[in-house]
Amino acid sequence: MTLLTAHRILIGTAVAFFIYYGLWEFAGWRVTGAAGGIVRGAVSLAGAGGLGWYFLTLRQRGRPDGKAGPGAAARGGGR
Repeated sequence: MTLLTAHRILIGTAVAFFIYYGLWEFAGWRVTGAAGGIVRGAVSLAGAGGLGWYFLTLRQRGRPDGKAGPGAAARGGGR
């Protein structure tokens, strides 16, 4: 498993937890009517959206010059 794979797993898990927590807060808000629940739920879902966007752009991240990064020659990826 590469470091990038582990990073993707952790980010994906964080997105799932952010979504669950946001929906849980919205459900609590509907029961109690407290304004804090809707704010926390909205912030949580916004965080999930931001992390989800980051997760989707991980594949596209690389060096702008197209060269392999440090240690690439040891992994067989150098030019």
